[in-house]
Amino acid sequence: MNLFNDIRAVVIEALTKMAEAGELPHGLDLANVTVEPPRDAAHGDMATNAAMVLAKPAGLKPRDIADRLAARLTDPRIASAEVAGPGFLNLRLSSAVWQDVIRAALASGDDYGRSEMGAGQKVNVEFVSANPTGPMHVGHVRGAVFGDALARLLAYSGHDVTREYYINDGGAQVDVLARSAYERYREAHGRDPEIREGLYPGDYLIPVGQALKDEFGDSLLDRPEEDWLEVIRDFATTRMMAMIREDLALLGVQMDVYSSEKALYGTGRIEAAIGRLEAQGLIYRGVLEPPKGKLPEDWEAREQLLFRSTAHGDDVDRPIQKSDGAWTYFAPDIAYHWDKIDRGFDQLIDVFGADHGGYVKRMNAAVRALSNGRVPLDVKLVQLVKLYKNGEPFKMSKRAGTFVTLRDVVEEAGADVTRFIMLTRKNDASLDFDFAKVLEQSKDNPVWYVQYASARVNSILRRAREAGIAVDDSDLSGADLSVLAHPAELALAAKLAEWPRLVEHAARAHEPHRVAFYLYELASELHSLWNRGNDDTSLRFVQDNDVETSRGKIALVRAVGVVISSGLGILGVTPAEEMR
Repeated sequence: MNLFNDIRAVVIEALTKMAEAGELPHGLDLANVTVEPPRDAAHGDMATNAAMVLAKPAGLKPRDIADRLAARLTDPRIASAEVAGPGFLNLRLSSAVWQDVIRAALASGDDYGRSEMGAGQKVNVEFVSANPTGPMHVGHVRGAVFGDALARLLAYSGHDVTREYYINDGGAQVDVLARSAYERYREAHGRDPEIREGLYPGDYLIPVGQALKDEFGDSLLDRPEEDWLEVIRDFATTRMMAMIREDLALLGVQMDVYSSEKALYGTGRIEAAIGRLEAQGLIYRGVLEPPKGKLPEDWEAREQLLFRSTAHGDDVDRPIQKSDGAWTYFAPDIAYHWDKIDRGFDQLIDVFGADHGGYVKRMNAAVRALSNGRVPLDVKLVQLVKLYKNGEPFKMSKRAGTFVTLRDVVEEAGADVTRFIMLTRKNDASLDFDFAKVLEQSKDNPVWYVQYASARVNSILRRAREAGIAVDDSDLSGADLSVLAHPAELALAAKLAEWPRLVEHAARAHEPHRVAFYLYELASELHSLWNRGNDDTSLRFVQDNDVETSRGKIALVRAVGVVISSGLGILGVTPAEEMR
């Protein structure tokens, strides 16, 4: 049940009848006609922009259209239609509508708000994709949470979602990992490790060194690098990926697919992807201009194999092969995205760190060219997280050697708190994570405020059961909901009605933070109604000696619990049964 879509359909039908009656020109594009919550709740329950967006193409004054439209909105769900300002149309709905919303939530349970918007659409969400050179750090936490929540949101809106991790195991960084692990291997044999500049210094490689000793004994000691580099690289990469999987599990993140960059080399897959671009005339040999900020004398011009990415919206063409014949880092990425297209995905989403901003246009150009424009790519950049405690920059144990790990954050704050807080800002806005504030019990802490609402719902249900009131969903669905007449009760029901619309809008925009915002607003409405009951006993959810009135009010509370549970499920957060 999406009430906003239903009322929009009523508006569209009325506009169609206006055209049939000659009150509007035929053939008007109605795609931009919306029905949304008003900016000011005092103006009504919903508002439509129909008159404003149709006035110019219709050659009419907005208010004239609004007046005629208002007269045609005779659906029994619409109690009144009022024209405001130059032509906005505010709608007030009958109380029976809000009763239907509550019953729909109780009847549908976790499915209330689910959408078929994405039915039949296969979406690949690639996120995290950290280099397999160590444990995940705090910078990866936000990307992991965002990517997983986005995947959950898309699945909830009907998409067929694949979560994917791209293992960057084909570049020079894994050779550095091998050399670093070799020093820990030497250390395991009682020798002093030479952690020279450029190697990874973290203690997390000490167990890897010991494992190498257990596996190979002293057979790799004092051997030239070419004898052990590949062996230790593969061994250490496998160990690092196991650590990364454990880190992701701490956050409740589980990937469907792990793809290897290394697996692209020597298989012809890079060459095949480049060949596809070449067949379109997009590959050529040429010399690039100096990058911005570099003087010509600082730039060595050399002929390279280039991808004509400017043909698909990029600022400059991009090298895909170095002058020595080796592929640039961009070439395997092209092949990897071609592989995803070839697997039949209808949409690709890449979640990158903020430092990958310069990579967006070239990757979009490659995907457009490879798919002939059929498969859209949305690159979501995730900004940095700054750690604080009591407002001061917070430094924790740096077991990784140079950074704060994901495990540090989760052990300090908990997985549920970490996940929710990471979604309290839009992905492209920086985020401050204050360990003191995210654990405090106050309205200013959104995760506590929402969890308190969840616990409060469960507390009300327990109290009702203790009073002998049947509060199973099937029982509550038959309750007399006409007892919900106070504006605060109706406002809470109206907020519930926004949930299906919110899901679709958030999924369409790829913005799971909207769910967190909505849950905070829903919790605020519930807490406000609870507080009113402290002064006005008629608003208390359990009415002494009045079972039927109690059941009606508890039905509203239970519907709130249904939506909070679903919303927290999208965020990957476990609802609270009680607060301690």
